[in-house]
Amino acid sequence: MLRLILGRLVQIAATLALVSAATWLAMGLMPGDPIDLALMADPKLTAEDAARLRALHGLDQPLHARYLAWAAAVLRGEFGHSRLFAVPAAQVLWPALGSTLVLLGWSLLLAAVLGVLLGAWGAARRRAAPVVDGIAILAQSTPSFWLGILLVILFAVELGWLPAGGLADSPGVAEAARFLILPVATLAIVNLAAYARHALAALQAELGADYIRTARMKGLSERAILWRHAFPNAAIPVVTVLALDAGSLVSGALVTETIFARPGMGKLIYDAVMGNDYNLALLALLLAALVTMLATLAADVAQRLIDPRLSR
Repeated sequence: MLRLILGRLVQIAATLALVSAATWLAMGLMPGDPIDLALMADPKLTAEDAARLRALHGLDQPLHARYLAWAAAVLRGEFGHSRLFAVPAAQVLWPALGSTLVLLGWSLLLAAVLGVLLGAWGAARRRAAPVVDGIAILAQSTPSFWLGILLVILFAVELGWLPAGGLADSPGVAEAARFLILPVATLAIVNLAAYARHALAALQAELGADYIRTARMKGLSERAILWRHAFPNAAIPVVTVLALDAGSLVSGALVTETIFARPGMGKLIYDAVMGNDYNLALLALLLAALVTMLATLAADVAQRLIDPRLSR
């Protein structure tokens, strides 16, 4: 296990270096730079002013030299400034990350729990399996923007029970939860399909195994057979899906965050890319890649703890 973790950490470091270099090269080859944008915004700037600004920000250096300087600064914990927001990048990045983690963390947890419960219900009752498949197909084919708008119209406009979007003005937990209900429900409903279908297929396969028949012959209840015996062995594909979805915890949900007017990583990455804020965009993309790879590593470790045969 330790060898697996150390080997994967080395792979993660190498992958981040390659991804950051490739992303830096792609952004550097894009037409225009922040100084060009400044010249377009302020016609009073002269060519001499532009040259001084490029020298001040290191934009007169070759692309590879700028990348090495940026990478060295990041390794020292210096994340630089955001050109778009005119503040240190960390001041913009961490609040957006916190908002996205709260929103997508709760929605991912809710989707996994509801999906597993639906899959278990369909596996335990054969007649319910087509119903679970139908619910999964319906959830998977529902656009998040359409569902979010419907929920806003119903619960915010017509009934007036919940706010349509934004963030709570007061720091209270109850008030913050009211603003989270609609976006969390939107993302959870859309994402539960994968968990339901994987849990259903895995549990159906396990419930037909020989050891399950032996457990029934011993007189164990169906609930104990389902959750104590079948589910631990069927949890591996669910854990895999959970790890793959973990990348969305950082990359954000642009459409949902836009509909419900919530600041988050999805909107931040979009604004940074469109505004040529290279530093902020690269940091946000690398953070999303890092969390995705760490989640995959955690899933591999969890799978080997669930089924020690995978370690052989």
